Amino acid sequence: MKYGKEIVLCEVGPRDGLQSEKSTLTTKQKVELIDDMGKAGFRFIEVGSFVSPRAVPQMADTDEVFRRLEPYPGVEYRALIANLRGVERAAACGCKKVKLNVSASRAHNLANLNCTPEESVAGFAACVEKAKETGIGISGSISMAFGSPWDKEIPVDDVKRVVEAYLNVGITEISLSDAAGVAYPGQVYEMGQEMKREYPQVDWWFHFHNTRGLGIANVLAGMDAGFTHFDTSFAGVGGCPFVPGAAGNVTTEDVLHMCGQMKIATGIDLDQAIAISRKVVSMLGHSTDSYILRAGKASELLRELPKGQIKNQTGK
Repeated sequence: MKYGKEIVLCEVGPRDGLQSEKSTLTTKQKVELIDDMGKAGFRFIEVGSFVSPRAVPQMADTDEVFRRLEPYPGVEYRALIANLRGVERAAACGCKKVKLNVSASRAHNLANLNCTPEESVAGFAACVEKAKETGIGISGSISMAFGSPWDKEIPVDDVKRVVEAYLNVGITEISLSDAAGVAYPGQVYEMGQEMKREYPQVDWWFHFHNTRGLGIANVLAGMDAGFTHFDTSFAGVGGCPFVPGAAGNVTTEDVLHMCGQMKIATGIDLDQAIAISRKVVSMLGHSTDSYILRAGKASELLRELPKGQIKNQTGK
């Protein structure tokens, strides 16, 4: 396996993590967490989403969160959008980067929107144009890229068609998302290599959920395939409302701990990231799937042997 010396993480907890929670954090709490992230060294933070508050009430205050943020130098604050109205809301509150999303599942798209994924992306052209007019960067995400509840597996050619549709409307930063939590390392490696080979002009991200315990293994497979940009979520919070049993994104502090053990740089302070995740758990009032919050760092495991055991081991 071949790993680079550095990877980049985007903290998506404020959006993908919190949108699935039963309780809703206050605007003040969200701003506090995001401010802490900037201080900890996160360069990319997904703050929220400009979608219908009826559909996702946890994200109803995203506009206000952006207005209250005091931008930290070198940090890109992002938001998810669904349509042209999302770009307009982003422009009005000072958001400078937005992300569109479409499902790679043709069955899902046809059943819900009566169009193919490529046709959905073609409809984003107005969003791209408006973003350019208002000085907002724009990227695209392909959810269910590795499989979905409606398809046993998504053909790679279907994913490629969506990639090409994004390129046709001028989007060259694309995330491959495993919202269903069905991706496995061999699949991630093979798709990653193929996508990088066929679309070298794309700035790629991987977005993994840990529904079946393979999130961090999939990050490693992506790294082996040459990917360097990954989404993670504080304390591993999150899920997907359309996927039964869905777990949160791969956990930020777990990935940071792994990178520290492997001498792979991230620019993020692990101890500060752990403190943020502990604060999130306290705010939400329940435990999460974070291994590091549960077991601690490996360096904290070392203990002195009791004197009696030392004596028995030496035979003296």
